[in-house]
Amino acid sequence: MDTKLADRVILITGASGGIGSGIARVFAGEGARLVLHYHRGRERIKALQRDLKDVESLTVCGDLSKEADTRNLLRQAIKRFGRVDTLVANAGSWEASDVFLHEMPTRQWRETIDGVLTITYFVVREFFRLIATQKTGNLTLVASTAAIFGEAGHADYSAAKAAVAYGLTRTLKNEIARLAPHTREYCGGRVNCVCPGWTIVPRLAAKLRNEQTIRRVTATMALPQFARPEDIANAVVFLSSDSLARHITGQILMIAGGMEGRQLWEHEQIEPKLV
Repeated sequence: MDTKLADRVILITGASGGIGSGIARVFAGEGARLVLHYHRGRERIKALQRDLKDVESLTVCGDLSKEADTRNLLRQAIKRFGRVDTLVANAGSWEASDVFLHEMPTRQWRETIDGVLTITYFVVREFFRLIATQKTGNLTLVASTAAIFGEAGHADYSAAKAAVAYGLTRTLKNEIARLAPHTREYCGGRVNCVCPGWTIVPRLAAKLRNEQTIRRVTATMALPQFARPEDIANAVVFLSSDSLARHITGQILMIAGGMEGRQLWEHEQIEPKLV
């Protein structure tokens, strides 16, 4: 099935990470031209660019919590390619340690909100300014199952990702349709969101070596296995294709093996006499 993404310009934020690099690889397989954003993963992004030598790509370093860096990212993309057809807003920070809300420092809360929600606002704002000029484009936001089910010990991340998945997705799909209206030849601007569950990426390596964690998490899934980056990437590419997903906008797609939520208690923590 032809995605018709060949030669399209795809900007991926956080492309040096596990999911971001997986997204880049699948878009490259469709012949797209890539703008690969990174912040600290310089060696990883250079290795990725070498692997994707068959397609044209540009790497841009930037701290997306800074408006000037975000403007520069779009400026560099336009300078090189003249346009951006798709933005994949994938970048986001996550505190690995479990910290309950009543113990959470204000610093952590603010850093996570800025590192997930504010950076998304900055990059999407610049992209929408571009769409207002070029009159075409689509956006795929990357949130998390934490946005849907919540996650104890990560209230900051859950709140920020929920704002992305629900508040932004469902608002921006109406705004982009006015900036890039549909015509007989063009489906119109679209915004969708993917919510990955537990995915095999480097930042989860320690947790994924813990057999108890594996059993607890997969017990909530109809398909009891972790996602691979390409599982997320395939969905992002589908949603980014104006050919395959022309009439899909404002949707939140969970990619988590049929997860229904997280197990709240271990078996030994339940007292049957109190049930």
